[in-house]
Amino acid sequence: MSRYRRYDGGDPLAPPVDIAEALDAIGQDVMAGYSPERAMREFLRRGGQDQAGLDDLARRVAERRRELLQRHNLDGTLAEVRELLEKAVLEERKQLARDAMMDDADRAFREMRMQNLPDSPAAAVTELGDYDWQSREAREAYEQIKDLLGRELLDQRFAGMKQALENATDADRQAISEMLADLNELLEKHARGEDTPEDFQEFMDKHGQHFPENPQDVDELIDAMAQRAAAAQRMLNSMTEEQRRELMELSAQAFGSPALMEQLGRLDANLQSLRPGEDWTGSEQFGEGEQGLGLGDGTGVLQDLADLDALADQLSQSYGGARLDDVDLDKLARQLGNEAAVDARKLQELEKALRESGAMERGFDGELRLTPKAMRQLGRALLRDVAEKMSGRQGQRDLRQAGAAGDLSGATRPWAFGDTEPWDLPRTMLNGVLRRAGEPGGPLLSIDDVEVAETEARTQAAVALCVDTSFSMAMDGRWVPMKQTALALHTLIGTRFRGDSLELIGFGRHAQTMRIEELTALDARWAKGTNLHHALLLANRHFRKHPNAQPVLLIVTDGEPTSHLESSGEVYFNYPPHPLTIALAVRELDNARRLGAHTTFFRLGEDPGLARFIESMARRVDGSVIAPEAGDLGAAVVGSYLGSRRGGQPGTGGPGSYGDWFGSRGFWVG
Repeated sequence: MSRYRRYDGGDPLAPPVDIAEALDAIGQDVMAGYSPERAMREFLRRGGQDQAGLDDLARRVAERRRELLQRHNLDGTLAEVRELLEKAVLEERKQLARDAMMDDADRAFREMRMQNLPDSPAAAVTELGDYDWQSREAREAYEQIKDLLGRELLDQRFAGMKQALENATDADRQAISEMLADLNELLEKHARGEDTPEDFQEFMDKHGQHFPENPQDVDELIDAMAQRAAAAQRMLNSMTEEQRRELMELSAQAFGSPALMEQLGRLDANLQSLRPGEDWTGSEQFGEGEQGLGLGDGTGVLQDLADLDALADQLSQSYGGARLDDVDLDKLARQLGNEAAVDARKLQELEKALRESGAMERGFDGELRLTPKAMRQLGRALLRDVAEKMSGRQGQRDLRQAGAAGDLSGATRPWAFGDTEPWDLPRTMLNGVLRRAGEPGGPLLSIDDVEVAETEARTQAAVALCVDTSFSMAMDGRWVPMKQTALALHTLIGTRFRGDSLELIGFGRHAQTMRIEELTALDARWAKGTNLHHALLLANRHFRKHPNAQPVLLIVTDGEPTSHLESSGEVYFNYPPHPLTIALAVRELDNARRLGAHTTFFRLGEDPGLARFIESMARRVDGSVIAPEAGDLGAAVVGSYLGSRRGGQPGTGGPGSYGDWFGSRGFWVG
């Protein structure tokens, strides 16, 4: 059997959700010091280039809420009562003036009663309760007041009852009275724990037409009714004291029977005792809008406001264990339209894809973190940015042809459009054989089977990237560019120059070697100190571990050395730099030169003292100085590394020079 439901939006032929943009943004925020969980939340809040975020949906919810409050006022029922009362009085006066057979004394008495009615609609309706109407139209208008009040009071608890009972007969009213009595009896049995599923089914068989929500059990029935009853109470709470008093007095006139109010009062008491967690005491501040709300319509608006409040809470995601699956798409569609529900569903799918894609995982401490897969993807994105800056135009150097003119490295990789390296035939044929084992009817060879042989243009390199992690790097906005640089270089070496060995060294008050995951997740450090001496000690240790590799020393800093490591292992700090601190840093730099290291300093900032110090350090070891802007740091470091691998010293004007690799805003010094 086929089942159909209303289409709820979205493109059924849309491709799977693309998480590339989200991962790039999350990676940037992680490097700025956010936790991966917070970074993901922030992206979902902002949204993407073509995707509305939670903040946009929350803004639309707030605008809808404000519109409801400003457009309406709560005087709708009282206004209708006044209109009917004025009509009844006018028609009665007309009849008194026309009736020539009426006793003059009786006419005068009746006219006096019409003239001296109280200003309060409730008091006037009560005053006319025993009046013997002479005009048929006046009597009908007065009876309509009682009928209106009854229908409004029922519409507060049962949506649509006002229209359903229009022009109702006495039999219709008797059926409603029976329904209320049966409902109260069912709720009271449920409160005592004496009800059965058969009791509920018997009630729905008899009175189900009054419950369009189609509840499936007594709890669903109570939930639906309690939400609307609580909204009705909040509407009364939102009225002025005068409006509440008028309505309470008028309610006694509903259908001309106090029994209705007794049944409704009993119903409200039952619902409040069964669902005390509903908001029975809240209120709203309505404006002086042009649209007056009757009791039933006002209750519906209060329910809408409650839905909007719930949506605002769900969209805020500010409570413990919050997930986008918590967002009620049906409510969102009702309040903001299907387009908003589609946007929210896309965000739900994006969050699910991020959590299930293998891009993030929870560590032993329960914290969410980026996986190596995500780090590689982020690194590739950074490399693309670096390639664009180095080339001056997109696509000139995508760093894919690593060492294409050199000897085979022994490594292979899947072919990609634009590759010019030779095919690795054994590996390509093996891929075809393995593929056909799973699909015997497939072609002998597919483009997806092809792998190319990577080549190396020179010998293995041992690379030490020393990055300043001192207070000034964070203070001057260089923290994130420093991390991006490290990740770009790590990705380049890990994917294109696998024979090289990279050591990442962060140096602040002291130095330490770091894995790329540690460095990218490193929070800004506010401790003062630039321990270049300790960083060079670790770099030289790395070079000694790889005696057959070409040492490449890359130093990123924005300050002179202000601390060093003493023989006891303690850190000594002094500003301005102590002569011993300088001497120890120079000594280790000389050791790096004796090990054959090609040294490049990347100076950040325009401090003249720092410039003079780094120039002298570079001249001492025949090194180079590059002074890029923070945004160009990654391209400068990658360009220097590639220049070293091509056999030239960056800055010499020969192969691999800075000007060759990086034609941007950096400049040479010395």
